[in-house]
Amino acid sequence: MTDTDKNSDKWEVQLRKGTLELVILALLQQRTLYGLELLKQLQQFKSTAISEGTLYPLLDRLKRDGLIDAAWVQENDTRPRKYYSLAAAGVERLSALVLLWRQSVTDIEQLLTGAADNNERTI
Repeated sequence: MTDTDKNSDKWEVQLRKGTLELVILALLQQRTLYGLELLKQLQQFKSTAISEGTLYPLLDRLKRDGLIDAAWVQENDTRPRKYYSLAAAGVERLSALVLLWRQSVTDIEQLLTGAADNNERTI
C-alpha cells in the first residue's frame, strides 16, 4: 500500500466519522430501528459501512446526549431487541446538521469546480 493509499484511507475514515451522527439521525427519522437493522442500513453504502464496535458506542453517546431514545422490546418468542428512535432534541440536531451538510457540499462543489476563483476576493 502506497502513502497515497494510506492517506486516502485515513481521509475516508475521518469523513465517515464526521457524518455518522447525521446519517444515523436521518435513518431514525424515517422509522424506529433496532441496532442490527441500523447496521445493515449503514453497510449498504461504502461511505457509511461501519462495524458493531463503532455503532453501539455511538448510539450510547447519542442516547446520553438526549438525541435518541432506546427501549427494549420483546417480540413473540425471539430475544428482546433494543429499538432506537429519534428524540425531540434529535429532530432539532438533525435539522441543524442537514443545513451544515448542504452548505458544506455547496461550498466544496464551488471549490472543486473553480467557481470560487470567479468570486471577488479581498485579502
